[in-house]
Amino acid sequence: MRHDVRVRETTAGPATGGYAKGRIRREDIITAAVAVYGEAGYHGSSLREIAKRAGITHAGLLYYFPTKEALLAAVLERRDAEDAEREQLQAAPGVDVLRHFLALAEHNVRHPGIVDLYSRLAAEAVAEDHPAHDYFVRHYRAAREGVVGSFRALADRGELRPGVDPAAAALTFVALMDGLQVQWLTTPDEVDLVGSLRFYLGGLLTVPLG
Repeated sequence: MRHDVRVRETTAGPATGGYAKGRIRREDIITAAVAVYGEAGYHGSSLREIAKRAGITHAGLLYYFPTKEALLAAVLERRDAEDAEREQLQAAPGVDVLRHFLALAEHNVRHPGIVDLYSRLAAEAVAEDHPAHDYFVRHYRAAREGVVGSFRALADRGELRPGVDPAAAALTFVALMDGLQVQWLTTPDEVDLVGSLRFYLGGLLTVPLG
């Protein structure tokens, strides 16, 4: 950020403090955006409302996020980074990756707000002109590739049932995970999100999920 460059030209102490304050302010804005998007959706939200929630001026928000699209990208990037770090989704292909996806589903059940936001944005982003469209194209492609790599590794080790196509199984798993989330949000008392995913995976594997 330009502000950081100017501060660094003075002394090391203020630079460090200014950078830390800037990061905190940026995270506060993203947190406020998550709340507003969850309530009104992306198209129904405004940067002014997000700035109000974050406790800063509209101009102050624009300093960190010049456009609505830039803020949306930051919200989505934070979610991906948190999920990957918490559930170790970059583990070596195999049953551990599938276990991490189940752990992610368990986490989502405890945090319905972010699941609701994600589901709303995913639905809105079907339109090609939506600013998050390309993100979800990349997101779903990466998810499918990660899961299919694990199913192929399992097949090579004889841990995938005969006749199961890794690509079709991966596509179905990703679709099932997102589809179940929508049903669970609608009727949480009637849908066992994690149990349903375990049931699906259990029918494909020759080894226990643990």
